[in-house]
Amino acid sequence: MSRVLIVDDAAFMRMAIRKVLEKNGFEVVAEAENGEVGIEKYLQHEPDIVTMDITMPEMSGIEALKKIKKLNANAKVVIVSAMGQEALVREAIMSGAKSFIVKPYKEDHIIQTLNSVVASE
Repeated sequence: MSRVLIVDDAAFMRMAIRKVLEKNGFEVVAEAENGEVGIEKYLQHEPDIVTMDITMPEMSGIEALKKIKKLNANAKVVIVSAMGQEALVREAIMSGAKSFIVKPYKEDHIIQTLNSVVASE
């Protein structure tokens, strides 16, 4: 069972992602409402995979992604964001994101994406 950290400033989105993941056999070890808290929770829980929003207060998802990758070059971070802009997607991938899911997402797409990222050891 893969352990997941969900980082998103919208509580309803964290809850929605949690519900989808838990229903499909993932264990949600923690949630964070911004990039700063996300980094703390990453260090605390050492999840197998992180879902990360881009646009958040305090620290953006891309900043948090870069810091997490500095802490652990093998960290698996998947960006889940409504910001489907090409430049941000490219920056996220260049900064080390393993994949990108655009909101609103389809349940099977998020599960398929996370499973393939976890499988790519």
